[in-house]
Amino acid sequence: MPLAGRSAIITGANQGLGRAIAEAFVCKGASVLLVARGTELLGQVEADLTSLAEAPGQVVASCPADVSRPADCAAIVERALQVLPSLTVLVNNAGMYGPMGPLEENDWDEWVRTIQINLFGTVFLSKTLISLFRERGYGKIINLSGGGATAPLPFFSAYATSKAAVVRFTETLAAEVASASIDVNAIAPGPLNTRLLDQVLEAGPGKVGADFHRRALKQRDEGGAPLEKGADLAVFLASAASDGITGRLLSAVWDDWAGLPARRETLAESDIFTLRRIVPEDRRDKWLCA
Repeated sequence: MPLAGRSAIITGANQGLGRAIAEAFVCKGASVLLVARGTELLGQVEADLTSLAEAPGQVVASCPADVSRPADCAAIVERALQVLPSLTVLVNNAGMYGPMGPLEENDWDEWVRTIQINLFGTVFLSKTLISLFRERGYGKIINLSGGGATAPLPFFSAYATSKAAVVRFTETLAAEVASASIDVNAIAPGPLNTRLLDQVLEAGPGKVGADFHRRALKQRDEGGAPLEKGADLAVFLASAASDGITGRLLSAVWDDWAGLPARRETLAESDIFTLRRIVPEDRRDKWLCA
């Protein structure tokens, strides 16, 4: 029970990866506050996970909220302090794909809304909790990134921009709060068969591009990355086993994250699992631009 005695806020917890993370946290002993905009579904998830809570004093509660609104973020934290005995973990999972298609055809309000939820929601809630974590001398902030963070993602410009920004925010905040024993990391969960995949298939190749749509069909038919992979990584990053591992973007599917504690010191002195600019020397090319 690596999360026994720990408490966490989990956003976007009413379906998909957010629900999988919440269930894993409860099964590993954590108390949780589930946050999402869909009240009815959120209540059902709360009931389902309450039946799984077996540790003494373990709490499962919910708080309907929109993380893109600072007032809602303040209300989330207020609610958490009422029901969670030892809040030290935040999982910023709430997110959306946003408008699909060429940038010039995107609805501007939808584009901005994507940034507000994916990026501002992550920043607002983190900002609201940092002082509390500093006072307690300990904290874990886990941000969900995605496929748009490390490579171009044509026809998903709002999503890709927001997820790349989340990674840089993760690295920056990690450096700011390292002396307070607050770890901040990002998860790349891999291609998931969730409602986001359904949205891509519904949009069709004309919106998302023929290649991306073809890959989405293959993912649907062959199965995407297991939700459990991302949930297991979230458990690791919320546990004491990951203490001191911070400022990293970790792939739930491809990285040997379970072995990182043995490489803690080496990792801290490197830029492995971070976003960096590639220069010619990195590709063993000594040419210089005129």
